[in-house]
Amino acid sequence: MMKRAITKRMSVAAVGGVLLAGVAGAAFAEEQVGDGNDVDVSVTIEDANPGVLAMSVAGTSSALAEDGSTATVRQFTGTLPTVTVTDTRTAEEIPDGAYWWVEGTASAFTGDAGQAPIGAENLGWVTALLNEDGSVAVAEGENVAPALDETEAPNNVGLEGRELLAMAVTSEEAIGSWQANAGLVLQVPVDTAPGSYSSTLTLSL
Repeated sequence: MMKRAITKRMSVAAVGGVLLAGVAGAAFAEEQVGDGNDVDVSVTIEDANPGVLAMSVAGTSSALAEDGSTATVRQFTGTLPTVTVTDTRTAEEIPDGAYWWVEGTASAFTGDAGQAPIGAENLGWVTALLNEDGSVAVAEGENVAPALDETEAPNNVGLEGRELLAMAVTSEEAIGSWQANAGLVLQVPVDTAPGSYSSTLTLSL
């Protein structure tokens, strides 16, 4: 009986010692930490979809039909599909002094049955800005006549080179959507071989 009682008392004393040590340790830790300090955490998330400058064309082809031919020149006309330039950038996203332009250049017309090609200098255009609002933010390019139209010299160079369809004088003033097209004019000599011909008119922004 004596041994069993001693053992019990020793156990209680040991547990009590642990409890006293725990209370004392917590008080010490609280004393050492003192007052708390706050840290403000912040983040700036940039727009994942910034504004863009983009061009779209309403169609992929234009068929020319004979119209206005004379005894010496056969003439074919058509219309360039509407070209739309959209600028959704903010003024802050546009570099100082930036501007844009749309230009076009054509390849030679090749025949479907081995006919001699028709040079791109024989294709001209009459440019037009479709949403003219009275401002000078966007302007159409100069008309370019076919090479056979000597009355329009020196602008009768056709679309063999890169020619201007429309341009923004300054991008900051041309934010929004702008549309332009052009009347196409092809002139060829009357002795041009009959048949179907095709050319590629490349538009670039």
